[in-house]
Amino acid sequence: MATLMAAAMSVVLYSSHLNFPREIHGLREWAQALVLLVGGVVLFAVHGQSNILLLFSNIVMTWGLGLMMIGTERFYEVRPSWWLFHLSWISVVVVIWYWLWITPSFSMRVAICSITVFILHARAIYVILKRGDYHFSMWFFVTLMTIESIMVGLRGVLAVTSNSDVNLLGAGTFASLYLATAHFMTLMMTVGFMTVCTRRLQITLERRSTLDPLTQTLNRRGFADIYAKEHALMRRESTFLTILNIDIDYFKRINDNHGHAVGDRVLVDVAQMIAKALRASDHVARFGGEEFVVLLPATGLDRALHITERIQSALCTARPGVPPYTVSIGVACQTSADESLDNLLIRADKALYCAKERGRNRYEVAAEVVQPLRAAARA
Repeated sequence: MATLMAAAMSVVLYSSHLNFPREIHGLREWAQALVLLVGGVVLFAVHGQSNILLLFSNIVMTWGLGLMMIGTERFYEVRPSWWLFHLSWISVVVVIWYWLWITPSFSMRVAICSITVFILHARAIYVILKRGDYHFSMWFFVTLMTIESIMVGLRGVLAVTSNSDVNLLGAGTFASLYLATAHFMTLMMTVGFMTVCTRRLQITLERRSTLDPLTQTLNRRGFADIYAKEHALMRRESTFLTILNIDIDYFKRINDNHGHAVGDRVLVDVAQMIAKALRASDHVARFGGEEFVVLLPATGLDRALHITERIQSALCTARPGVPPYTVSIGVACQTSADESLDNLLIRADKALYCAKERGRNRYEVAAEVVQPLRAAARA
């Protein structure tokens, strides 16, 4: 039953590999790993007195466990340890060949093969702990991997230090417990991996919904979410907030003269250069076309103009790979928490339009909001 469940889970994993976003790696390797583990178990079950089948069953299962490690590394965007993968199965070949045909020793075969599997699991655990996001799904996954590693390591230790029956074909208590745990943990580790993949899927989809696909800056929705948080902080701490509305001058001319592919490179270049000129606390968004909006939290007009000049200077500098271009910028400072985002954007847009009218390649500051007079207190 466990073998059939593992085969079914391999189908689930491969289907996820085909349908999940490309940013999520490792699913294919885990699907292949389960197929190999199922194949290895079948070969082990039917090997009878055939030492050749016994050898091949161990090789195939080692490939499967190695692919689990490779899949985990790829998921966490670590360079796959193919050297360890190949070293593991070659070691299994040498160990079984020597202690099966040259100097027969069941205990040594079990001990060294167990150490090999333990190393593969330990490498995966190290990667998870180093690159994981310390969420419940990660701890669930790494706990399952650790339990499986302990079971494998314990079998290897018992093989050379005690008289316990570690022969999985025997009827001993340890053999029964080990087989039940191993089959169950293989399925549970797969569930653990799917758990971290599902969380990565959620994060990826959320990021896609708030990011511009071309420039990887915020889109309108992402900008509105960030603004809401910064606006709440502004209201609570009575600070200022400034928005820059940035538009590429004569962008249509760039597309007409150089093609849309070059135009896209210009848009990416603008986003990257703006991001380099900003502070870690600032945010940049693409509002569509050639229009970008920058949010400067806790920033008054003087500091905002300094950042504006820095951005304009950076964008005017010639760079290889993109034609020269300039930008016009409208600056609007929000001094009252009662002003809406729409009104702030309108003021920044009017300032940008003024910069365009006055010759482009410059910035203009929006007029301040005229606050209504408060009603006099009643006597």
